[in-house]
Amino acid sequence: MSFATGFRHGVHPPEEKELTNRLPIRRMPYPDEIVLPLRQHAGNPAKLCVAVGDHVERGDPVGTADGFMSVPIHASAAGTVAGVEWWPHPDGSMALSVRITVDKFAPHVARPRTVPHWEGLTTDEVVLAVQQAGVVGLGGAAFPTHVKLAPPKDHAVHTLIINGAECEPYLTSDHRTMVEYPVRVLFGIRVMMRALGVTKSVVGIERNKPDAIEAMRAAVPADLDVTILPLTVKYPQGAEKMLIKAVTGVEVPSGKLPVTVGVVVQNVGSVAAIAEVFETGLPLVERIVTVSGHGLRRPANLIVPVGTKLRDLLAFCDGVTPDAAEVVIGGPMMGQAQANLDAPVIKGTTGVVVLAKYETRLARSYPCIHCGRCLDACPVFLNPSLLGDFARVGRYQDMVEQHLADCMLCGSCAYVCPSNIPLSQLFQASKVALRRAQAGAA
Repeated sequence: MSFATGFRHGVHPPEEKELTNRLPIRRMPYPDEIVLPLRQHAGNPAKLCVAVGDHVERGDPVGTADGFMSVPIHASAAGTVAGVEWWPHPDGSMALSVRITVDKFAPHVARPRTVPHWEGLTTDEVVLAVQQAGVVGLGGAAFPTHVKLAPPKDHAVHTLIINGAECEPYLTSDHRTMVEYPVRVLFGIRVMMRALGVTKSVVGIERNKPDAIEAMRAAVPADLDVTILPLTVKYPQGAEKMLIKAVTGVEVPSGKLPVTVGVVVQNVGSVAAIAEVFETGLPLVERIVTVSGHGLRRPANLIVPVGTKLRDLLAFCDGVTPDAAEVVIGGPMMGQAQANLDAPVIKGTTGVVVLAKYETRLARSYPCIHCGRCLDACPVFLNPSLLGDFARVGRYQDMVEQHLADCMLCGSCAYVCPSNIPLSQLFQASKVALRRAQAGAA
């Protein structure tokens, strides 16, 4: 198999990974209270299955899957359900959430569970085990992982690509996972390959992570056809379609999914989570989060219980500096600025970045000068300038005809815009407006 290792266009923002890329993963203590939104993944939110006053142990479900395109939500700590209420969500909305008062003196050991013997399971049984464990894509999109393990029967999957690019500035959780837990990652790859019926896998890692490349190569077992592929350092190398183009040289057609070209892509963190399910039986109740930024006193890579409030997470890192200006969940390119520090860490939270004032732009934007920089930056060859013009006047149908659906909101266009036009935010709002219009017409 030949490899391309790159794609056209894209940008090179400052990496800022040196703040945490050498810091080992540590475990954060349990906070006094956790808040678990029932909407933490793509697809249908989980269905509430607890009531106020119920006692839950670590790993007990508080929400069950609502159909195949859904996963359950589990308590990340032992305690008592103190409320079921609408709570600030990291996406800026309010979400029905389960609030749990954590028992300070509990051992926080999950109830005994049967660890699935994956070797003897059918593909359907593996898919069910992964769904019941609540595993989703930990790269940010939070797409239910079990759905990727069950591709349509009319598409033949030949390659599993593991996304270890982690191209967002500041974020290093995937990097540290590969350095510290390479055997676990490769065990997860083995389970996925078996479930998908594929014989080869490629782990794409940007060249700015030489220790991760070395650790993964050293851990590859002799009986597994896994290639560790160094990739060009460029944003958005970690975007699913860009990664496929970089690894295989094949372009996923507009409006199509990776499975149409025989490929399934999975994030490093998600693969490690799958491994943990079949090692311990424990569902996804915690995740590795990079907490970083020049506005933070003590950056870290932490194992964080899902549902931990941002204010508790930042307090554990000694708080913010006097010149801190913005708290972002995710990376600065695709992440979302937070208006409320009571919003919790959810399954898709890759990192929390505190930007200093000098790192943020002025809110004012200027008229487009048609310089064409956004066209040169867009990795999917759209015309962001034209789309931005349409977005500002609400011409959403024209945006559809200009392939708005292909925009992955990577922010490359906004990053290079000399007029400081928030193009990515305009496109995100336009997609929401279109979905609402389509729902109203249905």
